[in-house]
Amino acid sequence: MAADIPKVWLEKAISDGHINYIEYNKFTNRIEIGTGGFGKVFKYEWKDSSLTVALKSLRVDKNIDEKIIRDFINELKLILRVCNHPNVIEFFGITKDSNGYYNMVLQYANEGTLREYLKKNFIKLQWFDKLFIAKEISLGLLFLHDNNIIHRDLNILIHQRQPKIADFGLSKQINEISMTSSSNFHGMPEYIDPKCFTVLNHKRDKKSDVYSFGVILWEISSGRSPFQNFEPKIALCVHISQGIRESPIEGTPSQYIDLYKKCWNNDPTNRPETKLILNILNQIIHNENLSQHHPIETSSRSNEISLNHQDNMGAPTNSFEITSSSLYLPDTLNSNISSQDNSILINMRKEVRECFKQHKFLKALDLFEEILKNSQHSSEDQKSATSWNFSNNKCGLENLTELTEAICKNTRLTSLNLVKNNLGSEGCKVLADALCKNTTLKDLNLEKNILGPEGGKVLANALCRNNTLTSLNLYDNNLGSEGGKALADALRMNTSLTFLNLQYNNLGSEGGKALADVLCKNSTLTSLNLKSNNLGSEGGKALAEALCKNTTLTSLDISWNKLELEEGKALANALCKNNTLISLDLGWNFLELEVGKALANALCKNSTLISLNLCNNKLGSEGGKVLAAALCKNTTLTSLNLAWNNLKPEGAQALADALCMNTTLKFLNIESNNFGPEGANAFADVLYKNTTLNSLRLLDNNFGSAEKKALADALCKNPMLKKLDIRY
Repeated sequence: MAADIPKVWLEKAISDGHINYIEYNKFTNRIEIGTGGFGKVFKYEWKDSSLTVALKSLRVDKNIDEKIIRDFINELKLILRVCNHPNVIEFFGITKDSNGYYNMVLQYANEGTLREYLKKNFIKLQWFDKLFIAKEISLGLLFLHDNNIIHRDLNILIHQRQPKIADFGLSKQINEISMTSSSNFHGMPEYIDPKCFTVLNHKRDKKSDVYSFGVILWEISSGRSPFQNFEPKIALCVHISQGIRESPIEGTPSQYIDLYKKCWNNDPTNRPETKLILNILNQIIHNENLSQHHPIETSSRSNEISLNHQDNMGAPTNSFEITSSSLYLPDTLNSNISSQDNSILINMRKEVRECFKQHKFLKALDLFEEILKNSQHSSEDQKSATSWNFSNNKCGLENLTELTEAICKNTRLTSLNLVKNNLGSEGCKVLADALCKNTTLKDLNLEKNILGPEGGKVLANALCRNNTLTSLNLYDNNLGSEGGKALADALRMNTSLTFLNLQYNNLGSEGGKALADVLCKNSTLTSLNLKSNNLGSEGGKALAEALCKNTTLTSLDISWNKLELEEGKALANALCKNNTLISLDLGWNFLELEVGKALANALCKNSTLISLNLCNNKLGSEGGKVLAAALCKNTTLTSLNLAWNNLKPEGAQALADALCMNTTLKFLNIESNNFGPEGANAFADVLYKNTTLNSLRLLDNNFGSAEKKALADALCKNPMLKKLDIRY
């Protein structure tokens, strides 16, 4: 019997530690999502990592040529080293399913293929969005090419709106060799280098990938797959080899058209290098007058042969096979894996750190590019290149110009920390200009930079144009009501921001009302921090009304805002209607007993809130009792803070009784509530019975040594409680 060559080589690579092996029993909730070259593809939940993954079968002919499978294994090893790029689908390792077949464990893309994404979203995509997609793909392709990986048949997936290159050479060699002898070609000819149709045993190279990318650039501009209605497909191969291409779409920037025409040139030597493609896309994106581009006229025609066809978004998009003696298979992928001196890498890391100290940000950027080209680079290198921390005046206003130049040029940076750099409104203007040009930054921290109202306004203007930033921290910048209103206006136009921290900015009731108004319409923001902004009664009531209408916000902090009875009741009423909020912070206000009763009633009706902070609100023992009664009925709350509310022994007893019935609460803070010995004994008793609480804060409650010992004994016998604080 012939040896199972693929299995032998895989098992050797796993046993030698070259490829990660993951036990199949770690994957649950199997759902079929498609078909690959070797069988079906399934979606699973990975229990240990809280990840959703795709498992792709590696079933192949047992008698396949040993060199092919050896090359394939070598490429698997390489992919494990380089798949940490944000625009490359992640490969976690190998598992063996219950049928004994090996599967690749890959990152799951939650928005499907590029084609599916365009079909669903094309109408609402602006040209800036299309250019973002194109640039992200080019970044991934450049990364693969820099690591000497040739894709051979570009496949783009979309995960959380970010394009990711999938499959890169992983199965294509085996897939093609494993086809029956009557099939001379496997793939989608619309995207295949024409040389494969005319040159016997043509070896696909980087320029072949560039051709495929050119077709994808056209697809991004049109929203449809190329040559949808051209039949038969065998004839399409002939036409493509003769120079036929799709016609440019009306309204496309002329520079973009020139780019994809160069990419799909019949002569590979005339196609641009991947790095040049990225540079050209950056030029187009950075053009502030993009809306003033000169679109092609309706009557214009490509210099190349064009094929007219009708729009048909419903046309079949499955891959197919073509049999013809005039078409040739490309040769085996030639992956030349280079290994660079590790000492060079260490020296470059040191040089980067020195550049940062000397504020030579552009030089540091170039060094990072070299580091990431090195096959020995680590995940920490990737993190350092994408996340820059210049907090506590490590940049300063005087060095901001060079930093912003680096931001405009940078194609990897996703996180920037500029806490306490005294940027002021002038520095903010320079930074805001860079934000309008950068297309990769997702997280920006500008805490404590004295931006003032003018800084808030220029940032707001940048947010109207930026569509990649997802997190913005403006803590303690004295933005005032004018800055708050400007940011609120920006949130009407911005479609990417999900986290916004505006605490300690003196927004006042006017700023609060403006933000509340936009929350009724904004559909992307999920977390908003308005702590200590003097929102007052009007701001509080406006936010309560917004919570009745908003369907995306999951976290809201409005602590320290002088909220009282009327607005407190309005917020409680909003909780009865809202079904998205999971965290609400109302600490350090003036809510008192009546609002406590209203909130207790809301907790009996709300089914989404898991965290509630009511510390220092003068709820008293009666407030403690009504909230305890609500805990007996609520089944979602996991965290409750009732510190500094003078609950007294009566409130302690009620809460202790509630903990005997509640099965969801995990964290309870009831420090400084004057419980005394009676309250301590009540909680000591309940700790023998409760099986869900894992953290309990009881400090500063006038407990004696005997009460503390009783609580400590209870802790020893409670298997779930991990933290008990009974100090003072």
